[in-house]
Amino acid sequence: MSEHLQLNVPLLRRRVPNLTVAAKAAGLRPATVSNLCTGKIPVGRAEVRTLVTLAALAGCTLDELIIRGSGMGMIETGVKTLDLFAPLVRGGTVGLVARPGMGQLVVLAEIFHRLRQRGFTAVFWMPADESAGVSDAVDAADITCRSMDEVYEHISSLRNERDVFLGADREVVLSGELLALQERLQGPGERPVTITLVDTRGESVDAELPYGPLDTLWRFDMGLSSRRLFPAVDPIASTSTILEGAQLEATHLTVQQRARKLLRRYRELHALVTVHGLEHIPDNEVETYRRGERLEAFLTQPFYIAEPYTNKKGEWISLQDTLEDVRRILDGGADDYEAGKLMYIGRLGADGSS
Repeated sequence: MSEHLQLNVPLLRRRVPNLTVAAKAAGLRPATVSNLCTGKIPVGRAEVRTLVTLAALAGCTLDELIIRGSGMGMIETGVKTLDLFAPLVRGGTVGLVARPGMGQLVVLAEIFHRLRQRGFTAVFWMPADESAGVSDAVDAADITCRSMDEVYEHISSLRNERDVFLGADREVVLSGELLALQERLQGPGERPVTITLVDTRGESVDAELPYGPLDTLWRFDMGLSSRRLFPAVDPIASTSTILEGAQLEATHLTVQQRARKLLRRYRELHALVTVHGLEHIPDNEVETYRRGERLEAFLTQPFYIAEPYTNKKGEWISLQDTLEDVRRILDGGADDYEAGKLMYIGRLGADGSS
């Protein structure tokens, strides 16, 4: 049925980086194309001419352009800050932007571990230079490969049975190997491959578009990392194309927007408090500051792969539980908690401090 059809947006973005400009030049209304990509206009209501033109721009067939079934939905990771602020797109590409030592490879290894428990096969495309942290990803992956041909052979043999989650270094983007792999993997009716890109050299921070078009961006924050608030993924600067298409439930969008607003103001107040002290901010802002402090602490999380080092059991928090607890913090239902008691717990109350 038409309501189960979705546009293959990752394919379009890979093959037509300047999609709006290209669409306009081909005689399509940019707003129409944008609304199709974000889901505001269902594919079933699109004109055939529009879809044919988009397929021609991408150099693909209509079967490749249009996905039948659940397609490009959200992959729940059980990591509070990721699922709430920058959901992972099934079949899309996520880029991690971080400087060395901020935990990006730990996050990759943890996602490998979590998705394997959900039936994904985790494939790691080894970088040429085995920098610090690469061994974590190797240990957490099902399969490690050192060449594009090897990656292609493994994915091709697996993807008819299960989803594949591929982790790779930015070097394969710069060399063109990733694009070549994606071209080889294109085909109707096959399970999508979700790709996560890291930058072991730490050069992506200074690049405007370090990976090219992305479906999800996880940008790491030095302030969080320096204060040992992990995962140090910035909840304000990180984003996902799922957020653009009204593909999230209204509750998710509302809680997310409220949380971002609170954290933005908290950061402004935190800078003042660090220099002048809490007594120098207005009384009506103290509550905002305290709730922002609690929310920031609550967004930390114990990882499964870190259990041997932290002696804390890894925690999987469902999206619905995350939304419920974050809303509780926003509404003042956790005002009796000390921020320090909310660090590295699962749900509110899991540490016995409720």
